[in-house]
Amino acid sequence: MILFGLEWAFPLVLLLLPLALLPWFNNNLDKTVAWTALVPHDPLSKTISLALKILSSVVIAALLFAIASPAVPERIVEGYGEGAEIVLLLDRSRSMDDAFAVGPQAATYSVGGDNSKRRVARTYLTEFVKKRPDDRFGFVFFSTNSINLLPLTYSKDAILATIEANSLGRGLSNTNLADALLNSALMFENQAYRGSRIILLVSDGGQLMTEEEMQQIATRYNEMNLSIYWIYLKSKQDMTLERTENDSILYSDLPERKVHEFFKGLGIPYRAFEAGSLEEFAEAMDEIDEQQYQTLIVEELVPHQPRADWFLWLALIAMLPLASSHLYSYWGVRKAHG
Repeated sequence: MILFGLEWAFPLVLLLLPLALLPWFNNNLDKTVAWTALVPHDPLSKTISLALKILSSVVIAALLFAIASPAVPERIVEGYGEGAEIVLLLDRSRSMDDAFAVGPQAATYSVGGDNSKRRVARTYLTEFVKKRPDDRFGFVFFSTNSINLLPLTYSKDAILATIEANSLGRGLSNTNLADALLNSALMFENQAYRGSRIILLVSDGGQLMTEEEMQQIATRYNEMNLSIYWIYLKSKQDMTLERTENDSILYSDLPERKVHEFFKGLGIPYRAFEAGSLEEFAEAMDEIDEQQYQTLIVEELVPHQPRADWFLWLALIAMLPLASSHLYSYWGVRKAHG
């Protein structure tokens, strides 16, 4: 039950509040005087008597409120921070189980071991999330199909647990990047715009997409004001996403290059980072971290907060002058009979 902006666990106790009027019906000290001229005018005593009755009522009412167990209900509070809303889009294809590194250093890593692309991605994404306190994160992974594992949340524990869980098991053979991109955008559907919206893609390859898929992605990403960061985990040191004069003919029609060209033509903010080593992966994450600190509307979930202590303190404070008055009366009686 919500009353006075508070949630009450035992609201029926409030029906006893009329008991707070009991001090006003205590007439045991009233005396009948035959001639009122004998009674001196004493406004101070009347004021003290009135104050003591008020304090007595306050004590009774405060104790009843405390017994009713009031609490501030769980609520969402909006504030301002610096950061972004980021959907982590992680490739779970079989190639992500390969060792991360190209060229001569690749031999130092065992396939599927602690330095697989997937597990290296887990390590750096975990560090990235931990140092961004105001961001709201979502998580999507994709292989044959894409799955929205975690909707956008401020819970760092939830996103870190999801990243850790995603590093387990083995990848699948196929990749459906178009479905993954569309599902990532769905995270923001029917969401109020709070600030910078990022799709952070971590993948070691691309996929050929149909004209219809590309049109759907372009429309949705422009409508939702999304940006794309792509950390491309290179499989060959000399292969780049951008075409060069000395390109091998083998690289000219690679799907990842076509995806790169498609992203550049979307008309939205886009940046690709080519990572062929642990150092380049780390530098990419650091640069993204430095760039994405814009003003962001942050929602904080404030938990249920008991407030019985408010009324207990009020009762205690009101009791102090009442106890003092009784001690003073006791001292006066002892002195009069001494």
